[in-house]
Amino acid sequence: MNMPAIKTDTAARISAPTVAAPISVITPKRAKRGDSMMKAVRSASAQIIPPLVVVTLLLLFWELLCRKAGATLPPPSRVLKDTWELIVDPFFDRGGIDKGLFWHLSASLKRVALGYSLAAVAGIALGTLVGQSVWAMRGLDPIFQVLRTIPPLAWLPLSLAAFRDGEPSAIFVIFITSIWPIIINTAVGIRNIPQDYRNVAAVVQLNPLEFFWKVMIPSAAPYIFTGLRIGIGLSWLAIVAAEMLIGGVGIGFFIWDAWNSSHISEIILALFYVGIIGFVLDRMIAILGHFATRGTQTN
Repeated sequence: MNMPAIKTDTAARISAPTVAAPISVITPKRAKRGDSMMKAVRSASAQIIPPLVVVTLLLLFWELLCRKAGATLPPPSRVLKDTWELIVDPFFDRGGIDKGLFWHLSASLKRVALGYSLAAVAGIALGTLVGQSVWAMRGLDPIFQVLRTIPPLAWLPLSLAAFRDGEPSAIFVIFITSIWPIIINTAVGIRNIPQDYRNVAAVVQLNPLEFFWKVMIPSAAPYIFTGLRIGIGLSWLAIVAAEMLIGGVGIGFFIWDAWNSSHISEIILALFYVGIIGFVLDRMIAILGHFATRGTQTN
């Protein structure tokens, strides 16, 4: 009997084994990683989007308000147009005070760094003395409380008379402005050291230097860094005001010179940089305090 011939392709399909499609298996570890990434994205969005929305609305309101006839301040679009050269080329130096914003800001930051460093060292030392000694507290604390209420610029004429030069005078104004919160917060931190710590130090017979480094500074560190954060903010405020009067290279003088030249857009740009740098300085001290105090820094 003749059997019907089977087509080759049909035979191949019958004989070929069926291969199942690969199934993607989501392991618990991969799912956990995905959840962590989504949480990080949502957290970042919650931190970034609201400020962006608020800033956008403020710029839009500013633009609409200052575009009206008779407006005394320029809108953001005009500020960007007028200061574009300063933004794209902050490093130019044509001699004298005709410099880019980088040089003005760096000159101000150098003065702040020197004056603030001196205030930090002296403030922590005096704060430790006032906090540790009852006699020092009774003798010095009333003087500190009176001197800290004097406005920063009130010290400038006296410093100019004493130093006969604008540079050390500006540094002195920074020093005398930022030292008071450092002294006061350090003294409060020293006075709040638990008595148990003092008892243990007496039992193990720590000498005064060992007690200072191993007990006093670690215990008072949250208070000290709170004072340092306040001090750096006051330093940046003081230098801008002082440079308006002493002249020379500096962001404060740049603002005053722009006012005398009726360049309002340049003043607005300089204020933007002043605010950003002040924020960065504060965050730097806050981050340093977070690591130094292991997250126990006071607010």
